[in-house]
Amino acid sequence: LEDVQDTFDFCYKVHYLPGEDRANDPQYAQQVQALQAKLQILDRQRREVLAQMQQLLGRSETLRDFMLEELGAWQERQQRSCLGAPDDTRLRPLETWFTELGQGLFQLLKLLRALEDLRQKVTYERDPLKAETPLLERRLRELLTYLLQRAFVVEQQPSMPNAHKRPLVLRTGSKFSSRARLLVRLHDRNHHMEAKIHIDRSGPPGFRKFNILTSSSKTLLTGDSPQDGLVCDFQYLTLKEQKDSRSGKGSKGIGEGPLVVTEELHLITFTLAYAYCGLELELETSTLPFVIISNNNQLSSAWASILWINMLSSNPKDQQFFSTPPPAPWPRLAEVLSWQFQSVAERGLGRDHLLMLAEKLFGKA
Repeated sequence: LEDVQDTFDFCYKVHYLPGEDRANDPQYAQQVQALQAKLQILDRQRREVLAQMQQLLGRSETLRDFMLEELGAWQERQQRSCLGAPDDTRLRPLETWFTELGQGLFQLLKLLRALEDLRQKVTYERDPLKAETPLLERRLRELLTYLLQRAFVVEQQPSMPNAHKRPLVLRTGSKFSSRARLLVRLHDRNHHMEAKIHIDRSGPPGFRKFNILTSSSKTLLTGDSPQDGLVCDFQYLTLKEQKDSRSGKGSKGIGEGPLVVTEELHLITFTLAYAYCGLELELETSTLPFVIISNNNQLSSAWASILWINMLSSNPKDQQFFSTPPPAPWPRLAEVLSWQFQSVAERGLGRDHLLMLAEKLFGKA
């Protein structure tokens, strides 16, 4: 397209002489006709390029929707694995797909900018670049923004080092870690991306409030291993309850009674200042809800809360879940109990085991 445009532009400057009356010059008339033919070729090729980009964007949107389905399935597997299910939670395949699609979309963005440069050099009446390029760029930026926002995920849910395979239960004064990952492994090496964590950024009123004592921000430097991806890894974090908070109880909130400590649900939010190819965004993702305890005798109750919300909640970010907690059907609870035994003893519960537990809970039929 650039070659065709350069040829037209050269011929136009050499042969076309506006303002001169050369209507009776047959050679000049032929040159003008040849110029018109070259302009028609240029116009047709511009329209073909734009049509191809429209088609590629449509295919990219279809691919994005498929990848988001896969991402949703991975998030469900991760949630089940927190309860002990033997699910595969590796992110490498998703990271590869998201990165490849991101590269393709950023390449289209560069091509659109190149088309705009061509339009600045040569334009004409009813130029398709003038009308369609801004619309294509807006659509492409929206697609890239949505892809990047969804590609920022929590890879490791909050957990203490000796959690006995019980993540999402944290104790004040004890260290814990959590990690987020951007699945699109593309970033501007001249731009230092800053990652921050926030606890209960917009938490329910009346819940206890906490501060993160250790550093709540870090910069992803260009020297970090690119083969390891773009990771926001926060380790050795510590929580401390704010002095003016209510100890031991939450407020009534929207429920009918106060929530005990082990039914208060908290969230950590990661934010990341992202920049690449002129696109600057603040990306955000949140952990699953977790429980904060102050001593070990609360651990069993806290873990029961984690089991209950992850078994039954359709909204994994619902911090008010225990205002009106639903009952659990026995088949669902039995499956989760079997996962618990399998995660600790490497063997799940058989039919006889589950029948015995059911009789303990409900009595004999």
